[in-house]
Order: sequence, then structure tokens, then C-alpha cells
Amino acid sequence: MKNLNLVFLLFLLIPSFDVQAQESKPVIYRINIKENIGSNTWIYLQNGLHEARVKNADAILLHMNTYGGGVLEADSMRTSILNYPLPVYVFIDNNAASAGALISIACDSIFMRNSASIGAATVVNGASGAAAPDKYQSYMRGTMRATAESHGKTVTVHEGDTITKWRRDPLIAEAMVDERIVIPGFADSTQILTLTASQAIELGYCDGIAESIHEVIVTHLGKNDYILETYNPSFYDKIKGFLTNGVVQALLIMFIIGGIYFELQSPGLGFPTAVAITAAILYFAPLYLTGYAQNWEVLLFVLGLIFIVFEIFVVPGFGVPGVLGIVFIFSALVLALVGNIRFNFENLPPAELFRAVMIVLGGMGMGVGLIIYLSSRIGKPGFLNHAALHADQEGFVSVSMEPMMMVGKTGVAATVLRPSGRVKVDGEHYDAISMKGFIEQGDEVIVKRFTNFQLYVVKK
Repeated sequence: MKNLNLVFLLFLLIPSFDVQAQESKPVIYRINIKENIGSNTWIYLQNGLHEARVKNADAILLHMNTYGGGVLEADSMRTSILNYPLPVYVFIDNNAASAGALISIACDSIFMRNSASIGAATVVNGASGAAAPDKYQSYMRGTMRATAESHGKTVTVHEGDTITKWRRDPLIAEAMVDERIVIPGFADSTQILTLTASQAIELGYCDGIAESIHEVIVTHLGKNDYILETYNPSFYDKIKGFLTNGVVQALLIMFIIGGIYFELQSPGLGFPTAVAITAAILYFAPLYLTGYAQNWEVLLFVLGLIFIVFEIFVVPGFGVPGVLGIVFIFSALVLALVGNIRFNFENLPPAELFRAVMIVLGGMGMGVGLIIYLSSRIGKPGFLNHAALHADQEGFVSVSMEPMMMVGKTGVAATVLRPSGRVKVDGEHYDAISMKGFIEQGDEVIVKRFTNFQLYVVKK
């Protein structure tokens, strides 16, 4: 009986031993960077770094294979890596070009497949592929240098002499951007520096060669028994990444501006309103959920719309409400794209603010272009063919022109005009607008002009 109790007790303890063994294993959290650097990869890295902390990971391992991408997203990614409290390693599985090189240099250790390469970080024009102006190259050179310098220097003693050198030579990082920087034996004054795995080891930019993630962890990180967790982006992450792409955001702004304009031209809750509201939701929602857009920024955008509507329908003309409306809308669209809390821009990189302004200006510019194009197509063959009256309808007037004959006549305010209301002239009631101040009911008025089927009057 005692033997049976012992066996039963051991049976109960086996699962707890297994749990303890699992908990004692180091957790390596893998984040895949296997597409062009952009809003998608930036979101993947953000979420992956967060989940790694939640799961008590011991280290992060980026599995990289990219030809590059957006400099600003890459800069945000390298900043997150440099400020992350856990060790971040990268395994370059073939390519770490351009923006990929910047992100790799930010990592604590770089491991490469034998056939992999790193470098070629010149900033290029996305449309033509030509090198960008020198001011952009200068920014990239400085960023690459600062990233390399962030890993500090090593101190060695050789034959009584203390030798200090950079762990990653900043000049090599700059040579990946500027062909004028010569690295003897690796790049002359006509070449942008790109390193193979063996060259990267020789220059201190690679900490080991491996052919797989497992080899990196076991051979170079010394973890023979480990747990490998992998961040898997959800469908929502991919949609959010798509909507936070700079080009898509500019297009959404274009639809917001175009929708507002055409709705104001033909008041009524119609298709332009639906387009503008949908575009605004798609613009602000992912930014709000990511933590960029704050409540007050969304309210600022709505307030701007209210001011513009007030300017058009209440106090016609282009005055203070209209200017404030445009400023509020522009500010809300820009501020939603940059990380700030209650106007605190202390740690905001200038490049991020510049990107936000360019996106909004680009979207507004495209919105104006859309307005001009669609306005020119109204009434012509195509989908806007029926949006205007055609030539065969010329000469027909659907509204009585009798009020036009009232100009110069004297009447009485039938209602209060603040500034719009109704007046009585020659025994008939007409819609009217006060041209100067408010007019009380019963006051005598003089009709000064007739515009847009309304009488404009002044107090006699």
C-alpha cells in the first residue's frame, strides 16, 4: 500500500517538474523583418517588442531579409531597438540593405548567413531610384554614424599599452551611405560600401556566421535548451499597417478635402459626405488605436469643420472662422501623425514632423487637384454626365425671377433677420439676408440687391 501511495505521489509531481523545467528555459522571441521597411514592419516591431515583455522573454532575435524601404520608419525602428531594455540580436538571412542595414547596426549583435550582405544605405528617390539630394544623404550619414557610436568603445591592453577603439567603426557605417568615404581594401571613392559576411566579421560588423536561427541561438548565444516564440502579425495588424502608410494617408486626406468641398457645394447628406466621413475614420482610427492621435486632436479636426461650415452658411465670405477652420483641420491632421502628449514635442524627431507635414500638404494638394478635375468633368461624358444641366435645357428657369424686380423697393421685416429671415415687399414675403447687423421684426428695410435667389436688405 505504501508503494502505491509513493507511485501516486510521483505521478502528481511529474507535471510540476515539467512546468519548472519549461520555466527555467530561456525564452528567445523572434520578430520577422522579411519585407520592405515601412509602416507594416514598424507595427510588427512595436507589437513584437511589447509581447516579448509580456511573455518575459530573455532576448529578441530579428530574422531579417530586406532590400530596404522607408528611412523614417527605419529610424523609428532603430530608436526603439536602441532604447529597448532587453538584448536585441539580428540574424541577416541574405539581405540587410539600406534601411535594413541601419536597423541591423542598432542591434546588440549581428549574425549573418554565409551568403548574406549588409550595406548600400544611400537614400534614393522612391519613384525614380536616383540618389536623393545631399541634405537627405547628410541626415542618413549622421544617423548611421550615431547608431554605430551608440555601441561604445572597447578597451584592450596590449604589451602595456591601452588601446581604445570603437566596437563598430562609425566611418564604416558612413561609407555605406557616402561613396566619397574610402575604406581601404573594401571600397574606393567610387563605391558605396556593401559587406559580405566574412568582410563584416573582419571589420567588426558581424559577430558570427550561422546558417539558421537554431545555430545562432545554440552556437553564438550559448543557449542549448531554449524556447523560441515568434510574433505572428494578425490581419488587423496588416490592415493597420496599410492604413498608416504615408501614401495611403495622403490619399485619405485627398478624399476628406474633396468630399467636404463637394458636399458644401450641394448641401445634403449624400455621397460626398459618406466619402469624407469614411476617409476621416480610416485616417484617424489606426492612429488613435496606435496611440498617436489623441482625443483632442480628433476634436480639433471636428471643430475645424464646424468653423468652415459656419463661415459658408452663416457669415458668407472669407473671414476669421474660415481661416481658423483651415488651421484647425491642418493642425489636427499633422499632430495625429506625430507622437505627442498635450503639445509636448520634447522628444519629437524633426524628421517625423517633416514627414507628417509633407503627407498632409501632399494630401491637400491632391485634394485640390481632385476638386479641379471633377469640377471640369461635371456635365461632360462620363460618370458625372448627369451632375449638371445640359445645353438642351438652356433658357428654362425653374425658380421665379420676380424677386429680382424688388431691388430698390422698400418693405418691412416680417421676421427677425439675424442675419437671415423674411421680409414683406409689395404684399409678398421673400427670403432675405441683412447686409449690416441684425434687423428686428417690423423695421422698415430697403432691398439693395438680389443674389442666389435671395434679397439682401439694409435697415431704412
